[in-house]
Amino acid sequence: MGIDEVLARARDGLERVTPEQAAAAVRDDAVLIDIRSDSQRARDGVVPGAVFIPRNVLEWRCDPSSEWRDARVCDPGRTLIVMCDEGYQSSLAAAALQQLGLSRATDLDGGFQAWRSAGLPVETQ
Repeated sequence: MGIDEVLARARDGLERVTPEQAAAAVRDDAVLIDIRSDSQRARDGVVPGAVFIPRNVLEWRCDPSSEWRDARVCDPGRTLIVMCDEGYQSSLAAAALQQLGLSRATDLDGGFQAWRSAGLPVETQ
């Protein structure tokens, strides 16, 4: 199986959201999780209020049973919206979170670039 099929399977289980839907969901208590690299965040800026969690520790911070969990992102009843740069890596990450029992995990279609293109708030770091 190639990466295109892996990605398609991951997305089959997600209700991906647009930037506007993500902004509305965050106003209703969803959490936007930024998994972009430090260099991408420094270059392009950040979404105000997004929780930054490096991709390499995401599952440990979100798993409700992990001793390294982060209380902001480990509630199975809360909507988690994962954001990467363009919306590919975030789909794989959100699918992994669903496997951990976080059934309301999804991702931002188009990632940070779509958020910024939609004219939604961005701050420089």
